[in-house]
Amino acid sequence: MKFRFFQQFKLISISLSPNVQKDDVSLALKLLFQPWKWKRGKAIKELENQFKEYLGVKYAFSFNSGRSAFFAILKALDLEQNTNVSLQAFTCNAVPNPILWAGLNPVYIDCDNDFNVDIEKLKLLIRENKHSEKVVVVQHTFGLPVNMDEVMNIVQQNNLTLIEDCAHALGAEFGGKKVGTFGKASFFSFSRDKVISSVYGGMAITNDDDVGKKLQQLQKEFGQPSRFWIKQQLLHPILLHYMILPLYKFLDLGKIFLVLSQWLHVLSKAVSFKEKRGLRPNYFPKALPNALAILVLNQFNKLDKFNEHRKKIAEFYYNELKDTRFILPSKENNIFLRFAVRHPKAHEIIYDAWHKENMLLGDWYTTAIAPDDTKMDEMKYSVGMCKNAEKLAKETLNLPTHINTTIEDAKRIVNFLRQWR
Repeated sequence: MKFRFFQQFKLISISLSPNVQKDDVSLALKLLFQPWKWKRGKAIKELENQFKEYLGVKYAFSFNSGRSAFFAILKALDLEQNTNVSLQAFTCNAVPNPILWAGLNPVYIDCDNDFNVDIEKLKLLIRENKHSEKVVVVQHTFGLPVNMDEVMNIVQQNNLTLIEDCAHALGAEFGGKKVGTFGKASFFSFSRDKVISSVYGGMAITNDDDVGKKLQQLQKEFGQPSRFWIKQQLLHPILLHYMILPLYKFLDLGKIFLVLSQWLHVLSKAVSFKEKRGLRPNYFPKALPNALAILVLNQFNKLDKFNEHRKKIAEFYYNELKDTRFILPSKENNIFLRFAVRHPKAHEIIYDAWHKENMLLGDWYTTAIAPDDTKMDEMKYSVGMCKNAEKLAKETLNLPTHINTTIEDAKRIVNFLRQWR
């Protein structure tokens, strides 16, 4: 095994704020020295208006994360305490946590082999719990839309409230209609490795007048995050570009610098220690600050370019991996936030890619609820609840498709993967 210190290979990463380009770094650097723009400004309303226009909806309200937006939606629905909220396994703790924070009860449904909810298991759950199931959350995993025809039939027949989790799927469509516009409400994420990014950020949307009015009230009640927290987010793309990514060429110095920066609270973690235990950090829920709205707007203007690039890289993977042991994702309507493949030795492949080839391939998700050090009992999840999700967690790895992934990068990845064919 070669030491990466001596490797000449460029780092290939699926995470580490993959959408960040030079203009995003320059913008963050400029904002860092304009603290009067951090909290209040016209960018917040401009972003919300652009979102409404893009999705063709009546209401859009921004928050400082997707989980804050989801929490706001749950509060806006005025649900009774301990109301069941159904969601799929093979997800991040950022989905069950807002349910817990709102005093509600997460009920897990297994996923199908396309990583989305198993429709038949959803039907079974509703039949068995006809009088207790009221809210269903569907997750468009990795940018592949759920079959919304079937979901809408179930929702309408059983008088359920549908919430769409579009954290992976901004720009995806089903039947010519954009995801996020089917249910009572939906939420999007702008976190560091989503379709577009402002390090942290999210949006709640609805066409329902009552929900829209309550979301507006909640946004005001939540208030703005602290200046210290905003500064952490602005520093993220700057330190990543100038320090962290360059240091990844030398053994584990990049990772060490990143962890040290988070330990010293120079940068924020993607998932906090508290969240892994079902607890709520004090910086959630909050409204989206103006500085991060400016960063999102810059990326939102590049959305179509980003998603077209993802599809181009995905097509390359399809062509090069079609005759291998890798089980490839569905093509239909997919925007390919990540190109998720299955292989019986997925975890071994991820390990070797990093230690031998300087490639950080994706590990979404290695457990039914990620990250893998999440306390499952605090999420009200027990091992064996969703067997297919647990199986997929052992055999799934994700290949990068983001704007900084070149065809040459994809060739390197494919050449490495072919030894596992």
